[in-house]
Amino acid sequence: MSLHPVLEQVTQRIIDRSAETRGAYLERIGAAGSDGPVRAHLTCGNQAHAYAAMGTDQNALATERAPNLGIITAFNDMLSAHQPFETYPNLIKDAARRAGATAQVAGGVPAMCDGVTQGQPGMELSLFSRDVIALAAGVGLSHNTFDAALYLGVCDKIVPGLVIAAATFGHIPAVFLPAGPMTSGLPNDEKARVRQEYAKGNVGREELMAAEMASYHGPGTCTFYGTANSNQMLMEVMGLHLPGASFVNPGTPLRDALTVAGVERALQITALGNDYRPAGAILSEKAFVNGIVGLMATGGSTNLILHLPAMAKAAGIQLDLQDFSDLSEATPLLAKVYPNGLADVNHFHAAGGLGYLISQLLEMGMLHPDATTVGGQTLADYTAEPTLEGGELTWKPGPEASLNEKILRPASDPFQKSGGLKELKGNLGRGVIKVSAVAPERHVVEAKARVFEDQHAVKKAFQAGEFTEDTIVVVRFQGPRANGMPELHSLTPTLAVLQDRGLKVALVTDGRMSGASGKVPSAIHVSPEAAAGGPLARIADGDLIRLDATQGTLEVLTEGALDRPVKTPDLSANSHGIGRELFEMFRQTVGPATEGAGVVV
Repeated sequence: MSLHPVLEQVTQRIIDRSAETRGAYLERIGAAGSDGPVRAHLTCGNQAHAYAAMGTDQNALATERAPNLGIITAFNDMLSAHQPFETYPNLIKDAARRAGATAQVAGGVPAMCDGVTQGQPGMELSLFSRDVIALAAGVGLSHNTFDAALYLGVCDKIVPGLVIAAATFGHIPAVFLPAGPMTSGLPNDEKARVRQEYAKGNVGREELMAAEMASYHGPGTCTFYGTANSNQMLMEVMGLHLPGASFVNPGTPLRDALTVAGVERALQITALGNDYRPAGAILSEKAFVNGIVGLMATGGSTNLILHLPAMAKAAGIQLDLQDFSDLSEATPLLAKVYPNGLADVNHFHAAGGLGYLISQLLEMGMLHPDATTVGGQTLADYTAEPTLEGGELTWKPGPEASLNEKILRPASDPFQKSGGLKELKGNLGRGVIKVSAVAPERHVVEAKARVFEDQHAVKKAFQAGEFTEDTIVVVRFQGPRANGMPELHSLTPTLAVLQDRGLKVALVTDGRMSGASGKVPSAIHVSPEAAAGGPLARIADGDLIRLDATQGTLEVLTEGALDRPVKTPDLSANSHGIGRELFEMFRQTVGPATEGAGVVV
């Protein structure tokens, strides 16, 4: 099957745009890789410090030419998704020893949970934690004693931060080892119903708490298709996981077997062997295009529209919002996973999962089959399904048909002909909207604005019964420079209630929505942000705004609205408490949302 013309055009546009920066990047990692195994260049004193605690592995590290793997782990037992990583280092070390090699925990990185901090001050550190993770991983790998790196991370900012680090250390191979989703609990639609009933005041906190605990009930990733599971899809489609590794539950024999296989594969692709696959070669223009297509085909998290440009920049590649929009228009929506449907990721995996989805996208020419991966010769190898036969891990051909077309469909009969993401442009700036879960009759909203400067004020207005007509809710000064760009996902139940009452409602913000954003049309990541003097800083209550996801426009229609002085509120409350003091330099130096809102890239 020949490549789809849009895929070819966008890829070539990215290659041309990135020619200078990508060329310089490849030259740097090529020079680093040409030095050979790094331990050979350390002094005896350097090496003695590095191996002092390694017990029986000391001799192999000091005298043999076998590979040494560096483990970067996001383990903590406060996050369900990362708790399974507690046992991975010993599993990895044992597997390495059996192969005649060694492995060391190079360092740990922080991993915060947006579910815990949602609507709380701590959420203002969330986006910046991505850059801290990249920095922390960089410190761990800077000891320069590793022939490949294994990255243990799952959730929102963790995987993007680790990819930035992997790209920065692009001369050594990188294999990402996932932990998998928790088993299915309370259905996501029932959880959403209880949240809305609580927002209306019809149920109390006790019933709300019971529903939440039944949803998030054990080790593993949350089962809805938010940022964490979008990350896992991305790592597989971009070739940094082994085929079929993303959605196998924790604590199962297959999960452990895939982890061991990931170790063995990492050892095979170091510069010491004959199949050298440095991370920088895998993180190519084609890989990032494949990742964007996977995001659109699955209705994935809008947070990745921020993370992918930052990840790409670390590899010398420049992405633009137009790339996302064009690829979305050409990519069919093949999956319906909550919040875009009723199924969770376990149901998606059982229906055929990523193997079937990749096969369909390859067949229609919407993926680059020749993108380099850690696990195969072509991306077609990622259509296979891992299984245990007699206790041995093997890959068999994946399903040729969806096992549940309410969840996963063939490319010939998609849920939608496009991926549901649109770039928005207009006199209010540039932003994006995800419409895969938004009813078609709500794709265009023209209404008067109600302007707020934090999400709590929106909830107070709702509780006071102030929303009685069609409204575009503007929540500004929520961008990275203002307060770290917290997610505003806690507004979703409130705005959904208004929508269910028959009002046309939309959100316009320079902040973020969660990967679990849903049926309310939301123009997000609007840039330039209000704190940088963007147009949102001039909007006032009553201004007529038109959000048109069909035409891709976002405009204020009130004459003279943008001639007003820029509003400059007191943002000092965002600069202290819950660790926010430590991130003042981040707020001052962060880049715009359109370029990934990066600090270190």
